[in-house]
Amino acid sequence: MEALYALPLLELVGRANAVHRRHHDPNKVQKASLLSIKTGSCPEDCAYCPQSAHHREVDLTKERLMDPESVLALAAKAKAAGAERFCMGAAWRQVRDGKEFDAVIAMVEGVRRLGMEACVTLGMLQPHQARRLAEAGLTAYNHNLDTSPEFYSNIITTRSYDDRLRTLAAVREAGIELCCGGIIGMGESVRDRASMLRVLAGFLPHPESVPINALVPVAGTPLEKRKRIESFELVRMVATARLVMPTSVIRLSAGRSHLGWEAQILCMIAGANSIFYGDKLLTTPNSGIGEDEELLAFIGSAFAQAQGEEPLRQTESL
Repeated sequence: MEALYALPLLELVGRANAVHRRHHDPNKVQKASLLSIKTGSCPEDCAYCPQSAHHREVDLTKERLMDPESVLALAAKAKAAGAERFCMGAAWRQVRDGKEFDAVIAMVEGVRRLGMEACVTLGMLQPHQARRLAEAGLTAYNHNLDTSPEFYSNIITTRSYDDRLRTLAAVREAGIELCCGGIIGMGESVRDRASMLRVLAGFLPHPESVPINALVPVAGTPLEKRKRIESFELVRMVATARLVMPTSVIRLSAGRSHLGWEAQILCMIAGANSIFYGDKLLTTPNSGIGEDEELLAFIGSAFAQAQGEEPLRQTESL
């Protein structure tokens, strides 16, 4: 894995693009939508996360769980704008049975009644809860590894790596698609990045969706002074992920707003075929919708002119 990651950049991107074109439409980029349905006061101590209750100097407006009617109104608005998939995130350590979980179930059922795919990220999950989400029609469950098993204790101490793997196993057993990736730029080594990809590629089948995030340093968190990674590090991560998980959707996620068009396009050539769409990702800034529309229109026009193909197709999906 490290050997792949360390290939000369043009060789790495070239190999990844060839694999990408064998398994995916190279002119299709999905747009993912993400809504925070419960914000802040999370008991986990993730060093990167502004929603952790441990990071008291973070400037964050905490919000209780939204009511299903408000969430579904936003989902309907998203559908009207062309969305096919709606993702909801709650800042919880784990799902607890009761009224709040009942409300999430109602959200999932409501999103599915709208004719949309539904995705949630709620923290750790027990098998019976995964089954209940599956019965409600949930399409996918997001639960990231964050980093390698070896570097993990430097980032979080309130939840073990095995806890994450157990949740992912429960999700898969329930027949729900996996959305699982990680973050780079937190001080980890290249070996750690390769190790995380090795774990992801070891899932059989591979996660249907793999978000690749670049750390967004937030004031008040332990990682607030971390230097942003160079864009080509993200390109390498995307390309390596594409090589070892040929059929997964590789999602260019947090940190994208700090990339220029050239770097974003290079990531897409290397295998990224989805972007998170909207002005905010849970609590951190994202590229504006107008900027993304311009970028995707530019790519579509460029592809059409250069290859004589149909312009880039844009779909709303997570």
